Amino acid sequence: MKKFLFFASFIALGSCSYLDVVPDNVATLDNAFTMRNTAEKFLFTCYSWLPNFASIDNNADVNPAILSGDEFWGNYGVNVQVAWKIARGEQSVSDPLINYWDGSNSAISMYKAIRDCNIFLDNIGNVPDINEDERQRWIGEVKFLKAYYHFWLIRMYGPIVILDKNLDLDAGIDEVRQSRSPLDTCINYVVGLLEEANSTLPDVITNESTELGRITRTIDLAVKSYILVWAASPLFNGNNDYANLKNLDGTQLINQTVNKEKWLRALTAVSEAIEFAHATKFKLYEYKPGSLQEGISDTTRIQMSIRNVVTDRWNEEVIWADPNSILNQGSLSPRSWDPNKNNDSQNGKYGVPFKVVDLFYTQHGVPIDEDNTWDYSNRFKVKKASNDDRFNIANGYTTAVQNFDRENRFYADLGFDGGIWYGQGSYDDNTTWHLEARNGQYTGIFSSNYNVTGYWPKKVISYDNLVEASTYVTQWYPWPVIRLADLYLLYAEASNEYYGPNDQALDYLNKVRTRAGLLSIESAWSNYSSNPNKYTNKDGLRSIIHRERLIELLFEGNRFWDLRRWKEAELALNQDIVGWNVQKGEIGDYYKPMVLYNQTFDKKEYLWPIKENNTIINRNLVQNTGW
Repeated sequence: MKKFLFFASFIALGSCSYLDVVPDNVATLDNAFTMRNTAEKFLFTCYSWLPNFASIDNNADVNPAILSGDEFWGNYGVNVQVAWKIARGEQSVSDPLINYWDGSNSAISMYKAIRDCNIFLDNIGNVPDINEDERQRWIGEVKFLKAYYHFWLIRMYGPIVILDKNLDLDAGIDEVRQSRSPLDTCINYVVGLLEEANSTLPDVITNESTELGRITRTIDLAVKSYILVWAASPLFNGNNDYANLKNLDGTQLINQTVNKEKWLRALTAVSEAIEFAHATKFKLYEYKPGSLQEGISDTTRIQMSIRNVVTDRWNEEVIWADPNSILNQGSLSPRSWDPNKNNDSQNGKYGVPFKVVDLFYTQHGVPIDEDNTWDYSNRFKVKKASNDDRFNIANGYTTAVQNFDRENRFYADLGFDGGIWYGQGSYDDNTTWHLEARNGQYTGIFSSNYNVTGYWPKKVISYDNLVEASTYVTQWYPWPVIRLADLYLLYAEASNEYYGPNDQALDYLNKVRTRAGLLSIESAWSNYSSNPNKYTNKDGLRSIIHRERLIELLFEGNRFWDLRRWKEAELALNQDIVGWNVQKGEIGDYYKPMVLYNQTFDKKEYLWPIKENNTIINRNLVQNTGW
């Protein structure tokens, strides 16, 4: 019997044709699996549902992690992106924004994606002209995708309805009106699919000209470890805020008792993922200057290692990159870093708020409010850069005190008034560019689309991009979904949560810090912090690990989710959005912190609302707490 080829939120009880989901040039579902060529097209249909991880615009598959938190802020009167409305507390239960459950408001339906995966898995065995190894590889890829689409929903909604099989055409109402499964059941189901997929996937991609971006064992293991860390984290591990989140039969949907062993399970998975990644030659990226760059300073080389780990295509650290997720760099780029080529084609309309800027350490590798040598109380005052600052700030330029003596990731990740901008075809430290961002200067305001905070996310802008008089030439790169540093930091987190401070957790943290040119945790805190013993206890090291993740993975779509799984969004997202007074041109006027928005966060926002109409039609589908 043919399966019912639509999902309709388990509940709308309507119908639609399957003809709109089969690959191009295939008239019927039966034809889709009569030969290898058409079956491969259906395989790529399953891939096509992957969200656009780099999306910040109002397209059909926006990534809420980019614009729905607090990493970026823009001019709301001009830029009203759906994702940004969530950042401003405008989510709705009647018509949810970025609704991946049903597929609306800048989102596709993940249940439709899962349905296509089920169709493929039900039918791939019928394809005659395919060798068995390739068939098994395809099955592994689609099982991974099916697992990932389920997890995409879990991360947003918590407990979900598991769609293991598509419903039969003659399914009754009781079969259609399904209930949500407990969170632990959902996690175990997804992890089980990943484990089934793993043995049939290739270790690495060998045919790089045509297959980069397809799923490998390394990707599978990395995603599995990430999911298990999620399951062990406070949001889903003994969260009493969800004591009343139950199905109608009384089934508890989120466990109410903290289970420490979940951290051990996560740690075991991360260890396996790291070991396999090392065996398949993944390593932390280090920038290797070309023949025209052999004389660059160590400072610039370190910063380029940090910056290029995102923008250098298919580099040795990126475990999973998606070639179909391409960032619109013009929306984040400064108008110009070359005073002779002011270009209006990139508007840099999203700035970085102060609370994100403040995350970065001092040059000693400790927080700015902990460093005994850093002038925290006078950070909003200004001073003139000297020749000693020339690799980070233009020599002789006057800028804010808070821009001085910061770690390399600060200068690699952020553009700011007076900040060096390496690139534009000039790769000599003696002839670098810099930004001049006050009103009336060449990087300052020029239209209604402008940077409202005075800080740009330089990290995600390729240094090979060229500003010309009337064009902006950008170098595309596949979005890095998971990289090795992410796994190192997940290991440190899981290890500390299970064992407390230990040498191996510190070792993985220090690997990431060393690449950034920082002292070890032990040396930095012992010598420069007002809290020198912070790393020696579990709570203190947890704080350090969380901050390391927030800094190292900034602008890569992690902060939004990490703050939620740690249950720290209610702290971070209840802080004002602050920037410089960018409307002003004089130094004394520009360098005044301005509150741009009083951001608030309600606890109910940890999980997305299920569209209200779904819960009305399907009485078995309970709503998330607070909605």
